[in-house]
Amino acid sequence: MASHRKSRTPGTRVAGIRTPALATAALTSVALLSQTADAAPGEDRPSLEEVEKKVGDLYRQAESATEKYNAAKEQTTKQRKRVDTLLDDVAQRTQELNEARAELGSYAAAQYRTGAGLPDTATFLLAETPQDIFDQRQVLDRMTGRQKAAVDDYVTRQTETMKKRQEATESLRTLTETQGDLKTAKATVQKKLADARELLSKLTAEEKARLAAIERRKQEEAARKAAELARQQAEQEQAREEAAQQGGGASEGSGSGSTGSTGTPPADSSYGTKAEKALAFARAQIGKPYVWGATGPGSYDCSGLTQAAWKAAGVSLPRTTYDQVNAGTTVPVSQAQAGDLVFFYDDVTHVGIYIGNGMMIHAPKPGTYVREESVYYDGDSAIHSIVRPA
Repeated sequence: MASHRKSRTPGTRVAGIRTPALATAALTSVALLSQTADAAPGEDRPSLEEVEKKVGDLYRQAESATEKYNAAKEQTTKQRKRVDTLLDDVAQRTQELNEARAELGSYAAAQYRTGAGLPDTATFLLAETPQDIFDQRQVLDRMTGRQKAAVDDYVTRQTETMKKRQEATESLRTLTETQGDLKTAKATVQKKLADARELLSKLTAEEKARLAAIERRKQEEAARKAAELARQQAEQEQAREEAAQQGGGASEGSGSGSTGSTGTPPADSSYGTKAEKALAFARAQIGKPYVWGATGPGSYDCSGLTQAAWKAAGVSLPRTTYDQVNAGTTVPVSQAQAGDLVFFYDDVTHVGIYIGNGMMIHAPKPGTYVREESVYYDGDSAIHSIVRPA
């Protein structure tokens, strides 16, 4: 970590988790519906472990569908703006085309009045004096030049207008498709969440208590791993500071721990300042509900929270986890710094903001609230990557 940041003793943040008691947090997975009566005897029921796994899978699938919904919604908004712009452009070009057509009509009328369409012999015979013939020739030459320019302009405008009309038609077709994707993603999210609620509603009171105990043990193990990561990071920081004091140089001491690692950017004071602003915003959102597709200010989904937090620091992030994961430099978990983005699962469908000591702030899933939690909340293998966005 950078020398401008004060090193923290391992476990400091773990001991001060700003969330309800672990037992209460564990119950969020089963608090979506009120307690139901015991199942009928002899009913073929899955084991509690199978229910837990199935519910977890459904929530992750819902989160994946949520990110697809977010992407489709963003694309629909952009496409609608493009269609509106194209339609306005087509209307303007059509008006200009009508004006050019009117100008051509005026030239045709002028030709008729001056006899421009008559043969040269007839023009000569109808002229009263030779001077009339000369004057008429001069007028016609100038008129012919202007007429040619007007015709060329009309043809150009007509071609451009037809092209824009085709673009508008294609954009409307694309808009219809993205609206269809949006509707499909929304239905998928709702279906997955409904399936999860149905499974949980069939649990007995005893099963719900056992499931809460399982969740509590997972939380405790995640906290233990977070404390271990905090200890490792503190040791690395201390080693860097000692190396700097022994002649490593101030420039090496101000690095982010890139010694022995390629691809880890220096953690300058600028990043630290931005990260502090992003974290201050994220902490202020703790306790607000997770709502899929939400970007604040009253509720958030996971990527909506990270986007809003870094926006408060003056950094623009894409809307979805799929794009946010590419919006910075990837660093090892051991070198994660406050403000870094922590991504989860092979399909990159969840994200949180690292706050140090193995902890993060994130919007977990439906039925929960923005909270601080261990980055190991779903096990070591769940972590996909750490990305430094600025």
